[in-house]
Order: sequence, then C-alpha cells, then structure tokens
Amino acid sequence: MRVLLAVLALPAALAAQTPAASVAAAPADTSVVGSWLGSVTAGGMRLRLGLNLRAAPGGKLVGTLDSFDQGMTGLPIEKVVLAGDTLRLAMAGMQATFQGTLSSDRRTLTGTWRQGVDMPLVLHRGDSAARAAFAVRKRPQEPKAPFPYAVQEVTIPSVPGVTLAGTLTLPKGEGPHPAVVLVSGSGPQDRDEQLLGHRPFLVLADYLTRRGIAVLRYDDRGVGRSTGRFATATSEDFAADARAAVAFLRKRPDVASGKVGIAGHSEGGLIAPMVARDPAAGVGFVVMLAGPGVRGDSILVAQGDLIARAMGTADSVRTRNLAASRRIYGIIAAERDSAALLTQVRAATRDLIAAAPGARGTPDSMMVEVQARQLTTPWFRYFLTYDPQPTLRAVKVPVLAVNGTLDLQVPYEDNLAAIKAALSAGGNRDHTELALRGLNHLFQTTKTGSPAEYADIEETFAPSALQVIGDWIVERVGQKR
Repeated sequence: MRVLLAVLALPAALAAQTPAASVAAAPADTSVVGSWLGSVTAGGMRLRLGLNLRAAPGGKLVGTLDSFDQGMTGLPIEKVVLAGDTLRLAMAGMQATFQGTLSSDRRTLTGTWRQGVDMPLVLHRGDSAARAAFAVRKRPQEPKAPFPYAVQEVTIPSVPGVTLAGTLTLPKGEGPHPAVVLVSGSGPQDRDEQLLGHRPFLVLADYLTRRGIAVLRYDDRGVGRSTGRFATATSEDFAADARAAVAFLRKRPDVASGKVGIAGHSEGGLIAPMVARDPAAGVGFVVMLAGPGVRGDSILVAQGDLIARAMGTADSVRTRNLAASRRIYGIIAAERDSAALLTQVRAATRDLIAAAPGARGTPDSMMVEVQARQLTTPWFRYFLTYDPQPTLRAVKVPVLAVNGTLDLQVPYEDNLAAIKAALSAGGNRDHTELALRGLNHLFQTTKTGSPAEYADIEETFAPSALQVIGDWIVERVGQKR
C-alpha cells in the first residue's frame, strides 16, 4: 500500500527514472571513493540512502545512488565534483542535488539534499559489510520454506489485455477449501503488497493458510508478472481484476465455491465491496482492512493534516496546507476538461510548493509538473470523488471492517462509523466494525502512527490483528482447523 499523501507532503520522488550517467571533469582528489550511508526524511518517511563513488579511468569520479527503502539500487548520478572539502552531486533526471562538507578525517559528509525542498543529509563512510547491514531490515514475521501447505504459481484471465500473475496457497488435504482473495492498496503493488521492506500480504496469506483457508494474492495489472497498463486504471478497473480472481477460485475443484471472500487493504477495502455488491460475483464475505467509508477527498484532507501533525508541523503551516489541499481537490472535482484541469492544478501546485517550509525561490518546473500530473491521473480523479456509501448499502454478505486507532491514512473513527451506518441502512445483518488499539495503517504496533515509523518497525502485521481476521473468517466459513 503506497502512502496516499496529500500534495502538501511534497514527496522526494526518489523512485524517478534517470537517464544514463555522464562523467564530470576529473578531480585531483579521489579520497571520497567508496560507500557512504545516511538517510533523509521525505514526506514523513525516513528513507535510507547509499552513495557509491568510484574512480573511472583517468581518476574521474562517477557514482550511483541506492534508495534501500524503495527497493532501488544503482540510480546513476550525472555529476560528481569534489573541490577541496566540498562534494557536489547532481541528478538532473530526479531534479535533485546534494552538497556536503567532508569532516577532517574524511569519514563524514554533512550537507543538504535538495529536491524541491531542502533536507538535511549526513553520510558516513562504510565498507561492504556496513552497507549490507545498513540495507537489511529485520522482518522476523516473514515465513520461510518449507511450508506446511501447497504453493502454486497461477495466472488469472481478467478483462481483455489483462492477465494477472499470482500465488495460491492451499491448506493440506483434498478440500474443497474455503478461500480468500487479497486485494492490495493504492499504487502499483506486487502480490505481497511490498512496502518499505515489509510484505504484509505474504504474512497474512501464510497465517490464514495455516488456519485452513486457501489464499490467492496477485500482482496488480502492469506490475510484476501481470500484464495490462496500471497508469490509466481506476479503482473500477481494479475491481474488475478482483472479480476475475474470485471467479478463478470458484471454478477450482479444490476450492469451496460458496465460501470465497475478499480481503482488501486500504484502497482494496474500497474495491472489495464494489465486487461483493453484485450477487452474480459470488463473494461469500468481505474483510475491509483500513478500508474507506467516506469520500476520497475527505480522507485525503484528514490524512494530510494528521500526518503533518505527527511530523510536528506548525499549526499555521497546517492551516495553510489544509486550505491549499481543499482548493486543489475542489478544482479536480469540479473541472471536467482535462487540459483546463491540468493548467489549473499546475498553477495551484506551484503556489503550494513555493510556500512550503524550506522552499527556496521558484519551484523546480519538473517537480511542479510531476505533482500536477499525479493529481490529475484517472485514478486520482476517480478516487477523489468516489463515495463508498451507496456501494456499502448494497452489500448483503458478512463484512468485517477493522482499523487501527493510530491509522493516520484512513482515520478510524469517521470511516468505521460511516461503514457501520451504510451497512445497517442497507439491511446487512452480519457486519462487525473493530478499532484495534495502538495499530497503524499497516496494522503494525506503533507509537504515533506516522508513516515515518513504517520502515523502522520490525513487526509486519500485529499478531492480534491476524487473529481477529482469522477468527472472524473461520467463524463465517465454518472451518474447524
């Protein structure tokens, strides 16, 4: 699940692709050659970086950048210049620069990473062992083979042009087994819903399968081994894929066709009811994991403010950001012409970035353009104005909705209350809404709920949350294992 940060969060865009590296003029000093390790805080998240410098033939310095928490290594640095104790780096494709000063022992670089805004960055020299240790995150919950269940790689035909690639885990025994489809949150997600070194769907699938529930998880369209195009898809398109996954399971002889449900996380919690509302889809139950109960614009406004507060943002800045976010979301909701929309959002985004704390001078045109285009994608426009209430009122199958009380991305109070109200109004007689104490949006045990903590927390999925989900499903499908 990718963080649905509002525009005020100013993401670092470290995942941007860059053109092939070019080489700066040869410096006389190559003492900075080697590996350097440090981290920046961007959009509320601490991102661990690795800087790798080497001397090319003739003594010229060249380098690459690793962003460990984003799973990206070897991003080329286009310009490396060492002048005295000052190191300068430039990555034009990312609209990023770094300037740092070497310590007297030449083992520390203290400086500023600039990418739209200025962010402090201190890099420490490290050998290969230090780099390996720095890059690895402890994830003690991740299951390791051999498994006490069968694991199958499968392909699932969806709409024309889309074939989903996934993993099906089947309990021991002939079956037929009750089953659940896992549907991921926003952003291009793989079948494990991998984020910042965590693989929550891998952990959830392992837990449920050990309890006698078959689990199907798959790469989003256009991601991993799945075909299709992700960039132009909306939640409605992803619902078509989830519907295909349910149909795939219901046709298998080793799956109980009347006991196939959907468990969706974040945006997946919005998608699951979209599929389940249609009796012809044959969905037996729904689990909404931090799923929305209110309109997307309401979620994003609340999310942006809660994350800003957790980051210690001044009240005056939060007030300004709230007004700016509402202005931009209002434009997106009202304007139907795509060209006019992009022009208006581009101007509003430029104003917001220019006024952000730490901003200097005129905002980078590339950053403005990237932000504006992200805010006007088909997915964002659909999500912003989608109201889940009518869909929830039409869902008649059993529903479990769970949120963490420290979820800053889909705040639990408003969303659980809205889900409960809609299901009750629609006459659904089997629905449960639970707020799980001390858990964040990823269902980790946390201190503040800030996305900045996601990567640093070793726990991937709180055992208490796993048990709540497992117990509820087992009770609904009559599984005794």
